[in-house]
Amino acid sequence: MRRIACREFGPPDQLVLEEAPDPRPGPGQVLVGVRAVGVSFVDGLMVGGAYRLPFTPGLVAAGEVLDVGAGVSSVARGSRVVSSSFDLGGYATHRVLPADAVVPLPDAVSFEVAASAVESYATILFALTTRADVRPGEWVLVLGAGGGIGLAAVDVASSLGARVIAAASSQAKRAAAINAGAQVAVDYQTEDLKARVREVTGAGADLVIDPVGGPAAEPALRSLRGFGRYLVVGFAGGTIPRLPLNRVLLENRAIIGVDWGAWSRQDPAGNTELLARLLDRVAAGSLHPVAPVTYPLERAADALNELAGRRVTGKLALLP
Repeated sequence: MRRIACREFGPPDQLVLEEAPDPRPGPGQVLVGVRAVGVSFVDGLMVGGAYRLPFTPGLVAAGEVLDVGAGVSSVARGSRVVSSSFDLGGYATHRVLPADAVVPLPDAVSFEVAASAVESYATILFALTTRADVRPGEWVLVLGAGGGIGLAAVDVASSLGARVIAAASSQAKRAAAINAGAQVAVDYQTEDLKARVREVTGAGADLVIDPVGGPAAEPALRSLRGFGRYLVVGFAGGTIPRLPLNRVLLENRAIIGVDWGAWSRQDPAGNTELLARLLDRVAAGSLHPVAPVTYPLERAADALNELAGRRVTGKLALLP
């Protein structure tokens, strides 16, 4: 097998491509021949110093089951699957996983789309159906709407009947968000975000989805109407905002944390059900994740550098 190894913390350029013997599954495990693996912002954080050495990055991989260990009856050789665990190890040609940590992949969903879309789409489906139910007709403001998780938020919110305002930093990203289903796109670097949202909605947004943090967070909070909900998804912008909590109290707003990864470990059965529902909706055409930009495995560092530099519209995947 081939795998990408992180043996010292630092920039992605220090990652190395290694050869190793093909692994074998133990009892209760399956061996997956990886066909595609998603490239995520979290991978870059871990390579930079947020994990234990050495390790192979990669959270979500999709491929075919090559072998099964003793006692495995739920998964057959040749099955198309995508991983549902939050363990690393995806940047490789082979991956051993517990049998209960893979989800069947419908034939209508490609390996590349599954590997690149699961993390972002599962996060947003969890956010909008478990953490805060979005209702048809509500106005949803999505920050970072041209990135992978932002486009997923636009797509999922639209599929649930919401109206979406997409805030993004470039014309290409705003155009991608409109194509994904947003009604309005806003340049939050040059426009007054609060004023623009109020102009579009009248009373303000019902819900904010924020995977970015940084300086756009406070005007996004202030753009909410009374009883609006602010979903904290991440801090891809690099800065954790300090929000004025008086604006939460006075308007009866709610700030809600969204950590799909933690929940998936606490409720693996619930997570498996959520992923199966997600993949079925993609296969049926009610959700529309875009095909990712792909890189060969040996160019993992290039992919991570592009992501860290915020030069990516949509998602990335590695093809081992």
